[in-house]
Amino acid sequence: MRLGVQISIAGKIYNAIDRAKELGCNTMQIFTHSPREYRSGPLSASDIAEFKKRRQKVDICPLVVHMPYIVNLASPNKKLYHRSIEIYIEEIKQAGALGAEYLVTHMGSHRGKGEEKGLQRFQDGMVAILKNTQRTKVTVLLENTAGSGNSLGHKFKHLHPVFKATGWNKRLGLCLDTCHAYAAGYNLSTKVSLDLMLSEINQYIGLNRLKVIHLNDTRDALGSTKDRHENIGKGKIGMKGFRNIINHPKLKRVPLILETPKLSEKDDELNLDTIRKIRR
Repeated sequence: MRLGVQISIAGKIYNAIDRAKELGCNTMQIFTHSPREYRSGPLSASDIAEFKKRRQKVDICPLVVHMPYIVNLASPNKKLYHRSIEIYIEEIKQAGALGAEYLVTHMGSHRGKGEEKGLQRFQDGMVAILKNTQRTKVTVLLENTAGSGNSLGHKFKHLHPVFKATGWNKRLGLCLDTCHAYAAGYNLSTKVSLDLMLSEINQYIGLNRLKVIHLNDTRDALGSTKDRHENIGKGKIGMKGFRNIINHPKLKRVPLILETPKLSEKDDELNLDTIRKIRR
């Protein structure tokens, strides 16, 4: 089982490797800088070298980088849209320099212009981004959303035209967030509903494109559209739901990343231990 958490890069980015090792992780997710700010500059060559050196000494695979929240590839604002394309290209190249396998991204917001126009913006932008990063091996993973406001990606059929527009590019995949899925109306607390969701993913995207699962419980009711993560087994999906998810034969080989609340230093350890105990 590949199991990890969202790891802080406080201090130096290579410190994240040590933090992951201390938690017993064999995969992890990071931001390469503050997720709510534009990058002030690229990482130094020495920091990248040290990061890769430390990673070689431990079993961390895959390495997942998350896009910053400030981008919006579905934006009707031309300036933000084109700046978002530039940031995607920068982030993919930076992830490639670190040796990351995946870059996870939300699909953005259409800002009231409608899903059709937002999806068109996003897919046109993604075609340009993948074309301009052909020399990297980083796979971009589209993350499903909770469906609040004008956000895209809360239904898997939203993702289908993006894959189609890129010619089913091998460097495009899916990251499934369990909290977001439940908030969007997919009842992951039961095996029957889990199987129905997996069938939908397979229909519109292909289960072979599912590369990472963000494993999070949720505080809110089914279909609430609220993105509020909860500790494993303490929310609406519940322990039975997570047993079904992590032991499902079609999901057992998919890496799991926890983005559960961090109210104390022990929270990550407790959530990791919970998953390890219910894994069959």
